Amino acid sequence: MKINRIRPEDHTFTRKLGEISDAPQRINYIGQLPDESLPVVAVVGSRKPTRYGIEVTQRLTYDLAKRGVVIVSGLALGIDAVAHQAALEAGGKTIAVVTNALPDISPRSNLGLAKRIVENGGAIMSEWGEGDDKLVGKWSFLERNRLVSGVSDAVLVTEAAAKSGTLNTVGHALNQGREVFAVPGNITSPLSEGCNSLLAQGAHLAVSAESILEVIAPELILGATTQTKLALGDNPAENTILELLASGLRDGEQLQQKSGLSASDFATALTMLEINGLVKPLGANQWTTR
Repeated sequence: MKINRIRPEDHTFTRKLGEISDAPQRINYIGQLPDESLPVVAVVGSRKPTRYGIEVTQRLTYDLAKRGVVIVSGLALGIDAVAHQAALEAGGKTIAVVTNALPDISPRSNLGLAKRIVENGGAIMSEWGEGDDKLVGKWSFLERNRLVSGVSDAVLVTEAAAKSGTLNTVGHALNQGREVFAVPGNITSPLSEGCNSLLAQGAHLAVSAESILEVIAPELILGATTQTKLALGDNPAENTILELLASGLRDGEQLQQKSGLSASDFATALTMLEINGLVKPLGANQWTTR
């Protein structure tokens, strides 16, 4: 794959990087950077998210990407990968900012995801390119974070512990004058401590795509339907499952019991809802709506 090497001021998308502290001299990227001026949100969080963290990241990122927001993250395991995947599923654009010198991709387990990002009109971006390998080390992860926030209008933290590399990205965002959003979490969960602390310190509350767009791009809300409607299935069985999911149920066994459907009828309805893109598996027989 071709590696493009530019100065930050050479492209609309990277221009803001020339204005940050410790601005990069060069930017290397594979794929396509957005040419138009679109809202950009960086989505960051734990490398070992809970089921809740995965669900809220999928939902918020998918909805933002559907509205035309460019999603930026670091291609790491956990929240980063979930955010990139959700943006792709929404048909949106996503940019991965990596620590390694291109064309290498790290972690290797996300190489397939990186290829999908490029194939769908996005890009893999790094401060480093061929010949810069000696400049890359463990410290590069923290250095990379200033670029993640630097190209963005806002940083969204969906799940993070009290002591987390994610908070390093938040620090850069605040220094760069970017908006910071956090998703509230269970006060008994260690992986919600970082988000809840950010909210206590004045971060914007993120409970929906609209709560983020109200701050960074209200015009995208005005162009959308003002009333959210419950998705409808093709028959009463499917509608029953959708209503139960909307009420907060996630566990497959509980959904089947509450629905009053036989095991076979429930399985058929759930399968059709998944095929039609109305529900999404979270793993371990947990489900959510799109």
